[in-house]
Amino acid sequence: MTMKSLILAFTVAFGMSLSGFVSPAAAFTGGNFPSCDAPQVLTHIQKRFVWTDTHVLQRGLAIEQIEQPHRNKSRIGDQYWSIPRLYCHGTARMNDGSKRPIWWLIEGGMGFAGLRDNLEFCISGLDPLKVYGAWCRSVR
Repeated sequence: MTMKSLILAFTVAFGMSLSGFVSPAAAFTGGNFPSCDAPQVLTHIQKRFVWTDTHVLQRGLAIEQIEQPHRNKSRIGDQYWSIPRLYCHGTARMNDGSKRPIWWLIEGGMGFAGLRDNLEFCISGLDPLKVYGAWCRSVR
């Protein structure tokens, strides 16, 4: 394959990925996080929390289950540069028996190098560095 055909293929693929941002139905297709309650979303949050607890919090906590996952709101702009976002909420049942509010944000096309989706989450009371602001404000 020549360099010219590679550039053309990339341009077409990039244009097609931008066109998916226009409508809500196409916003999260092809990514790895299709909706708030998708099993891969909940599993990803659980795995990332274990890593965070092991390396940062060091409290021996884990999320046993995320209960009642639902969408709070969504923002899908009508411009090609708009970033589609799903704001989600649920209750995290922890391995110490406690239940904590959890919020997560799914951003379409905001993964590494603009490929796939990005997911950020925050559990109430477990963000000591206030990475997501007071009371997990930036992912609500």
